Amino acid sequence: MNVLRSDWPGRGRPGPSFDNDRTSDNAQTSDDARINVVDALRGTALLLILLVNVSFFASGFAFHLVDDPAHGALDRLVEGAVELLFAMKAYLLFSFLFGYSFTLQLDSAARRGAAFGWSFLRRLSGLFVLGALHAVLLFHGDILTTYAVLGLVLLAVRRIEPRTALLVAAAIVGVVAFVMGLAAVSGAALVPDEAAALAAGAHSAEALRGGFGDVVLEHLRSLPAMLGGLAVQGPLAFAGFLVGLAAGKHRMLAAVHSHQDLLRRCEQVGYPVGLAGATLFAVGGGTANVTGLMVSIVTAPFLAAAYAATLLRLFTRRPRVADALAPAGRMALTNYLGQSLVCLLVFTGVGLGLVGRTSPAQTLLIAVAIFVLQVAASWWWMRRFRYGPAEWVLRAWTHRKRPTMRR
Repeated sequence: MNVLRSDWPGRGRPGPSFDNDRTSDNAQTSDDARINVVDALRGTALLLILLVNVSFFASGFAFHLVDDPAHGALDRLVEGAVELLFAMKAYLLFSFLFGYSFTLQLDSAARRGAAFGWSFLRRLSGLFVLGALHAVLLFHGDILTTYAVLGLVLLAVRRIEPRTALLVAAAIVGVVAFVMGLAAVSGAALVPDEAAALAAGAHSAEALRGGFGDVVLEHLRSLPAMLGGLAVQGPLAFAGFLVGLAAGKHRMLAAVHSHQDLLRRCEQVGYPVGLAGATLFAVGGGTANVTGLMVSIVTAPFLAAAYAATLLRLFTRRPRVADALAPAGRMALTNYLGQSLVCLLVFTGVGLGLVGRTSPAQTLLIAVAIFVLQVAASWWWMRRFRYGPAEWVLRAWTHRKRPTMRR
């Protein structure tokens, strides 16, 4: 998500109204409109991320890349649909928005005449601490720490030309896919011993049904595997940063209506290529299969781009949809952490203890319900306050002063 930030240019003043009746609003500036579209896209990305992450709360087997033995054919079909449509795509959309937002921060600092580098470093350090706490206390699949580390690299290459950024992003994807291809040819397996993985999954499920201490210990035990997964996810996330950086330097989301031809081309190419690769990825066993993972690495960016294009076209045609989703995107960090907290309380022994007791379809319905509640809560909150709670803390740390919270 930056993808999980609210330090937008002009955030110090009231943002655009979220009333359903837009005809009663004062005339919005182009900056307001841009913020609304970007935040609405970020809000949608929150849902996609949750639809992928929720399975790791609902089952102890998901993190070990094996199916829950209790799941039947219909359950595996639902899981396959999630792999096909969202896995390896949702976080790419967040990464793109991180890079795009980075350019807005650069412009904001330039207008204020502020030293950007040190404030951004403080922001990254705060994001890293929040991510580390998130990984240990709430969800071992945290992405914030990765974004904080990769943000250092993004800061170092901030003057890169847009065309060069796109070429480097393509090269990163190509290199990662090539390495995975070599691994597939050599017979490497992400799950070399399925019986051991099933036993580990059962152990994880039991730990997640325990108290808070048991859950934290399980998260700590899972950290090495999570860090190993970042060997693939990290470079691809940075490629997403670079694409977002290139788009931000061209201000492509500042006037979405003027890029309709480009958006249509993204759909025309992205859906056939992306869905074909996603099908091979899902049928081949998802992230547990090296060959399928290699195919997805190449094709997932196409599907993520198609999703973004469709959403942006929707937001321009139906601005009220953007108005409804934008508040959730404006407090995306709070909502991202909040999703993990609610899932912890719903699925682990800290709360209701539903680990292993809901089918994949029921799990997805719970995720959608959580997101709907977050959208409503975000709408209520942002009408009264300038920042989400986590955004306020991160901004206070970044600027070393207490921001004004109330509108």
